[in-house]
Amino acid sequence: MRPFFYKRRFIFIPLAVAAFLSLISFVVMNLWNYLLPEILHVGIINFWQAMGIFVLCKILFGFGKGRMGSGGPWMKQRMAERFKNMSPEEKEKFKERLSKHGCNWDKWGNDNKHPFETKWDNFATDTEKAAE
Repeated sequence: MRPFFYKRRFIFIPLAVAAFLSLISFVVMNLWNYLLPEILHVGIINFWQAMGIFVLCKILFGFGKGRMGSGGPWMKQRMAERFKNMSPEEKEKFKERLSKHGCNWDKWGNDNKHPFETKWDNFATDTEKAAE
């Protein structure tokens, strides 16, 4: 049964990719033709132009990979295992190296406070300032 499946996937996968690309192109074409001529006063496009726009956008803006933290579960598990096996000194060194490269280890900074938290705590109305 397994060799039969392997033979069929060479037919099924290209057909599935073509069907997906056709569906996306159809959606792009309809959204363009219904929205943009009224909003931006541009012309309508056909199916092949919509497919070209979709492919061009994927080339220019990427395919959804490469962002920090977008690795698979195996990658996160591997990193967690490495971090668990580090000594406290190695962990601090690692955090310092990440922060040096622009990665914020803490979500809101070193004090773990939301940026608006300190601003709103110190906020006073004009009448409260006058009363002081």
